[in-house]
Amino acid sequence: MITTTRVLDYFSALVAEDDGLPLTEAALSLAQDAYPDLDLQAVLAEIDELALRVKRRIPDDADIQQRVGILNRYFFRELGFAANVNDYYDPDNSHLNMVLKRRRGIPISLAVLYLEMASQVDIPVRGVAFPGHFLLRVTLPEGDAMIDPTTGHPLTEAEMVEMLEPYVAKAGESVSRALRMLLQPATRREIIARMLRNLKATYLQTERWQRLLAVQQRLVIALPESIEEVRDRGFAYARLDFLRPALEDLERYLGDRPDAEDATVVESQLLELRQRTQHNDRD
Repeated sequence: MITTTRVLDYFSALVAEDDGLPLTEAALSLAQDAYPDLDLQAVLAEIDELALRVKRRIPDDADIQQRVGILNRYFFRELGFAANVNDYYDPDNSHLNMVLKRRRGIPISLAVLYLEMASQVDIPVRGVAFPGHFLLRVTLPEGDAMIDPTTGHPLTEAEMVEMLEPYVAKAGESVSRALRMLLQPATRREIIARMLRNLKATYLQTERWQRLLAVQQRLVIALPESIEEVRDRGFAYARLDFLRPALEDLERYLGDRPDAEDATVVESQLLELRQRTQHNDRD
């Protein structure tokens, strides 16, 4: 099912401005591509109810460390949120309604739910777009702590260096330097874009072209400065034989990036699309 104009307009309104971007609602709205009849307000109310339950358990005079401990016990032990290790690439791991229902997800989707609950109990937490494994950064009196959103486990620098090593060319000191740069908080827009790109990778691998197009439409909206996402939407349109939209996107890409490394590939695709369009017009 292709995402409707109404749904995309709603998403556009949610991500229109960086200030006040409603992260949980925007993240939940991604599930509308797979669940078009989803009652978003009912799911948001369910999340609020869970947050209210933990809020009632926190004494008024509790410090941040105590608040984090209470939330972690509630989120990971009582509610049982954890990584879906049995089917890590299931698209539903990125759909908050299903993560909430199954108590299983991937680091970033679990982090979004944790961030929402933390904000409602006055815990200063930010997301961190760490390579391969989204993290949480909690501000404590003695300094910031990094938390694994799949377990609540506080991560040491050594553990994070080990996690980072596959993503950098050199080990040792260079990894440590890269680590400091990569622990900066992510913006809400960056979080939404990363969730979309996770879905994009899944749908590319499984060749689910309609779902891929829905994701690409959202990526173009969320990242209006990214001409590469326009290009990829063009390829998605082409896969579904939407010839004219595909032509428009790919021509726009080459117009903006005439010397792009993939210009020859895009030009080849454009040639094929023009031939097919002319053939259809003759018919």
